[in-house]
Amino acid sequence: MRVLRAIKDRLSGFGADAYRWTIITSAPKGEAGERWGDTWFARDVAAALRRQGQQVSVVPRSGANQPPRSHDDVVVVLRGLRGVDPPPKRTGVWILWVISHPELVTEAEARAYDMVFVASKTWSPPGGVPSTPLLQATASDRFLPDAALPDSGAALLFVGSTRGQFRPAVRGALTSDRADELSVYGVGWEEFIEVDRISGEFLDNDQLPAAYAGAGIVLSDHHPEMAADGFLSNRLFDAVATGARVVSDSAAGLEDVFGDAVVVFTDEDHLVDILHTPVDDTFPSRDRRVEVAMAIAREHSFDARAGVLINSVRELKSAQ
Repeated sequence: MRVLRAIKDRLSGFGADAYRWTIITSAPKGEAGERWGDTWFARDVAAALRRQGQQVSVVPRSGANQPPRSHDDVVVVLRGLRGVDPPPKRTGVWILWVISHPELVTEAEARAYDMVFVASKTWSPPGGVPSTPLLQATASDRFLPDAALPDSGAALLFVGSTRGQFRPAVRGALTSDRADELSVYGVGWEEFIEVDRISGEFLDNDQLPAAYAGAGIVLSDHHPEMAADGFLSNRLFDAVATGARVVSDSAAGLEDVFGDAVVVFTDEDHLVDILHTPVDDTFPSRDRRVEVAMAIAREHSFDARAGVLINSVRELKSAQ
């Protein structure tokens, strides 16, 4: 079997210094999974790995323990709302990458993996399980300052589901005198705001770069636990990479990554004050935002993250 696989790999151009990867998401399969950010995150990771010569597939949580996993060299579990139990007996390397909801991760879960990465510089798994910070990222080939002309789109833009709560960025914007300028995309908003204020339940991932780059201001906020634990929203990486003006609630480590490119509000009243102030008095200049966008593309791209994953696996395998 190994001989046949080696022949097949050689014929397909899959080199000996590369691996077979599967990325497992927390998203459901089918159309429902297409609306999960985890799905698009996984596809961007996969694309970056392929650009570096790897062979990669992406599966939803329902495919986590299918027999093909036994043929993988590396399995990366993107930990969100759902956990995955690695098989006790395995030949491949299993990596846990906690990208959201760290409060759900247990010590036993983390210890079951060969390697643990976390999308935070301040949080680590319970019980002292060793881990390596690996923040979320942006697709730097798509999220670019020239994705759209500045100020050509929505004056105020929020893209995200409700998560079952009236999120502070939206609630604050709606109490300002700029409420009619707000465009909201995401599921569940009909529970909290008038239907005619909802621009759509879903904004296609291919449309996001232009939406962010063209927005007057992009609004962002975090789940309280993720903010406290330093799990910075993927929206921040994408929006800042387009050179957009971005305003967000506070989160541990946010300024360390984005500097002055993200204006932070402390509460909803503060957000209202920010929205009432002329943008040139509040946000960095266009030149400064583009400068930071280039730094984010260089340091926080999915290609950079893929390089860390590949090198870590090679080091682990060489030590075995």
